[in-house]
Amino acid sequence: MPRRRLSPEERALWRTLTRTVTPLRRARPRPETEAEAQPPPQPEALAELLEKPRIKGRVPPARPAPPLPAPAAPAPVPVLDGSWEKRIRGGRLSPDISVDLHGLTLAAAHLRLERLLGDAVRQGWRVLLVVTGRPRPAPAPGEARRRGAIRAEIGDWLARSAHAGRIASVRQAHPRHGGDGALYIILRRGE
Repeated sequence: MPRRRLSPEERALWRTLTRTVTPLRRARPRPETEAEAQPPPQPEALAELLEKPRIKGRVPPARPAPPLPAPAAPAPVPVLDGSWEKRIRGGRLSPDISVDLHGLTLAAAHLRLERLLGDAVRQGWRVLLVVTGRPRPAPAPGEARRRGAIRAEIGDWLARSAHAGRIASVRQAHPRHGGDGALYIILRRGE
């Protein structure tokens, strides 16, 4: 089978490729048999090789991927006694104070929540109503701002709060007090 001649473009590509190759050791020429003969590389394959970055030196073997962490167990919801549960479900819970956080920046909402918790502990209030706005997991099409950010952060803020030890439970508000867009924060009695 006669060998095909390279076009001028292919020769230029081949010269460019051979200039980037560093031989590992001098190879002794050995006679090729027809079974070992390989077809010449295609220009597309050479172009892909040229686009890949060269790595000099010894390439370490690929490290195995670290095992995936076990899914975090949901934090247990502190259990309130039956009378509290009935009052929450029935909408008969009357908050001592309420605060509206939606529309504020994250920093301003965090500061206002911390102040509210401090005031509640000093005044001896037990039930706080915090209006955060309804949660929205993803922005609506065409919407640039992320919505529901305060609702997404409030759990972390409460866990890191200086008054976290005083929080007995955090529950979704009854529809009469805002439903999905509000939370009850129930504090433990003062000591």
